[in-house]
Amino acid sequence: MKAFVFPGQGAQFVGMGKDLYDNNPLAKELFEKANDILGYRITDIMFEGTDEQLTQTKVTQPAVFLHSVISALCLGDDFQPSMVAGHSLGEFSALVAAGAISFEDGLRLVYARAMAMQKACEAAPSTMAAIVGLPDDKIEEICAEVNKDGYVVVPANYNCPGQLVISGNIEAINEACEKMKAAGAKRALPLKVGGAFHSPLMQPAKDELQAAIENTTFAEPKCPVYQNVDGKPYTEPSAIKANLIAQLTSGVRWTSCVQNMIADGADDFTECGPGKALQGMIGRIDKNVAAHGIV
Repeated sequence: MKAFVFPGQGAQFVGMGKDLYDNNPLAKELFEKANDILGYRITDIMFEGTDEQLTQTKVTQPAVFLHSVISALCLGDDFQPSMVAGHSLGEFSALVAAGAISFEDGLRLVYARAMAMQKACEAAPSTMAAIVGLPDDKIEEICAEVNKDGYVVVPANYNCPGQLVISGNIEAINEACEKMKAAGAKRALPLKVGGAFHSPLMQPAKDELQAAIENTTFAEPKCPVYQNVDGKPYTEPSAIKANLIAQLTSGVRWTSCVQNMIADGADDFTECGPGKALQGMIGRIDKNVAAHGIV
C-alpha cells in the first residue's frame, strides 16, 4: 500500500519549486495563485531569495507547504494514496493533498499559523534541541525534572528511535541538554529555530489559530490522515480539526504515525516536498519498507 508523507519546517532551500514552476503549467498556476493570496511574491524568495529571507517562519511555512502540495498535485493520476501523514507543518500539506481542505484555505491557514507562531516566538525567547542516542523514556524523565519553577521543557518531536527533539525556554533547554549528555546522549544540540514549537509556549499561537481552523470548511479526506497528536488515522472532519488545533502545543508523534501506517499495510512511502528528512526517519523506524522521494 502506498503512503504519501509531507515534511515540515527545516526542509526548505533556496531554489525550491523553480523546476516545477518552469516546467509544469499547473504548478505555475498554483504558485501564482499563492502569490495573489499572500499579497507578495513568495516565489521570488523561494526561487532566488537568501537563506535568511527563507528561514523566517512567516516565509518558511508557506514555502514548504506550497512546494509539498504542488509536488503532490502535479503527480496527477500517480497520486493515489492509501494513507497520508505530515510532520508538523506537513500535516496541513497532507490534508490539502488528500482533499480535506482546499488549496486556498490550506495556504491561508498555514500563513495564519506562521504569523501566530512568529508572534509567540517573539513574546517568549525559546528554542529547541535535538537529542540523539537516548531512549525516549529517559528524555521524558529529564524533561520532567527540569520542567518546573517557571522553566518549560518538553519532548516535542518523536522523530524516530534514538532521535527526539525537545522544546522550551532557552535556559531550560540548556540545562536539559547538559543533563542529557551526562545521561549518555551521543548529541544534545540546540537547533537554529525561532522558538519552542510544540510546547506550552505556543499557547497564544494555538488560541489564534483555533479560530481560523474552526472557521474553515473541512471535508472528509479521500484516505485516512495519520495525525501528529497520537499517530492514529482520522477521516472525520471535526476530529481532524480538533487534532490540528491541539498540534501546536503537543508533541509530534512521528514514530507512532509511521509505525501505525506500516501496521495498517503501508509498505511504500513517498515524500512529497523539499529534502529527504522523512525518508531518513522512516528508514530508521523500519528498514523493511521502501521510502523515497517523487520519481
